Amino acid sequence: MGVQQNYIGGEWVDGAAERDNINPSDLADVVGTYAQADAAAVARAVDAAKAAAPGWNRSTPQQRYDVLEFVGNEIMARREELGRLLSREEGKTLPEGIGEATRAAQIFKFFAGEALRIQGEKVQSVRPGVDVEITREPVGIVGIITPWNFPIAIPAWKIAPALAYGNCVVFKPADLVPGCAWAIAEILSRSGLPAGAFNLVMGRGSVVGEAILTNQAIGAVSFTGSVDTGKHVAATCAARLAKVQLEMGGKNPMVVLDDADLDVAVGAAVNGAFFSTGQRCTASSRLVVTEGIHDRFVDAMVAKIKSLKIDDALEAGTDIGPVVDESQLAQDMKYLEIGQSEGAKLAFGGERLNRSKEGFYLQPALFTETSNAMRINREEIFGPVATVIRVKDYDEALAVANDTAFGLSAGICTTSLKHASNFKRNAEAGMVMVNLPTAGVDYHVPFGGRKGSSYGPREQGRYAAEFYTTVKTAYTLP
Repeated sequence: MGVQQNYIGGEWVDGAAERDNINPSDLADVVGTYAQADAAAVARAVDAAKAAAPGWNRSTPQQRYDVLEFVGNEIMARREELGRLLSREEGKTLPEGIGEATRAAQIFKFFAGEALRIQGEKVQSVRPGVDVEITREPVGIVGIITPWNFPIAIPAWKIAPALAYGNCVVFKPADLVPGCAWAIAEILSRSGLPAGAFNLVMGRGSVVGEAILTNQAIGAVSFTGSVDTGKHVAATCAARLAKVQLEMGGKNPMVVLDDADLDVAVGAAVNGAFFSTGQRCTASSRLVVTEGIHDRFVDAMVAKIKSLKIDDALEAGTDIGPVVDESQLAQDMKYLEIGQSEGAKLAFGGERLNRSKEGFYLQPALFTETSNAMRINREEIFGPVATVIRVKDYDEALAVANDTAFGLSAGICTTSLKHASNFKRNAEAGMVMVNLPTAGVDYHVPFGGRKGSSYGPREQGRYAAEFYTTVKTAYTLP
């Protein structure tokens, strides 16, 4: 295959170095070799975006629709191929990988339609004879920095609206998973998009990401990643008054009440806590369970976890693939030790597993007898590790659910309309699920949270316009 290059100003460009992309299911499998950009490459990408901006900012809705529809159609047609690539480089099971590729296609197609629906307002002035028009215009150049856990969907839900609203893009994917990002860039290179309107710069966050954050020509930065890095992104952008959008961590509660359907509750908890190897910011990492159903719930959870197949992400029948890399596995193992040292009971799991191919396999772990004050209930683990917190009743469950520095997603399993309605109103989270996993969202509605989980305007759906456009009010005296 050779080295997969960066894409700058409509041309494929060598990097300052190279990096192998390793399959976490099979460490002997090199997915590909990808170029590493440096700060000079970012500067060239920004210059290319600046040159393209006047034309693309003023492109017609039809031009933008055609580009995004082309990309969406090709990803959809190649969703099995791209899903396999995703599963190889990130470790999601193949059905999850194909599902994520399908979602990326749907996102591009949705924003193709949004490009045709950009609206303004004409209102009466308080002054006689004066016309007032309110319109949305592109921000200009948008820096996009994405994480490794959703290597095609998250780039899609940032790149598609950025282009739909007429912005130019400088895109840095996670260094760990460049394959899907490169595939999107290659499709965009054939979409009819003007040279420089989209640029791909792969490499380390400390080099490439920092160069994006500090470049004065980049008017907005959209970032998804860790809380600590997000705070740095916010501070750096604020110092130069750039617009910023952050999606960060979660410590999401799943409340299970005595009246819950046990099968529904266990299904939602296992899916939310452990699928995608628990590597989702929306994962159900805290299971808040009332005492009347607690023991039956724990027994059913353990039985279900034991039935799960943990193996190669590409192998048929695999329920859970590997952890993404060695450092993430080490972090998961560290928290397993911390939980036991705090007095939590490891009810099941937590063992490093050996399979036919060398990979980063970890048995899903369930802690019981935990309190919400423990570190394993305060800090994001980002792996297949969940805790059970026993509570007396709904009121205590709601209090515990809200007792967190995060506020991304929250769920409740109950057959009580009263409690479901109360929880939707009072859960301190950006997204609330009733009898559903806390992970798993639609692509056409807002995504985001509150507290330490999110900062800035929401992502996805028509709410994306709040970040990717700026509002202009024009007054005219005819």
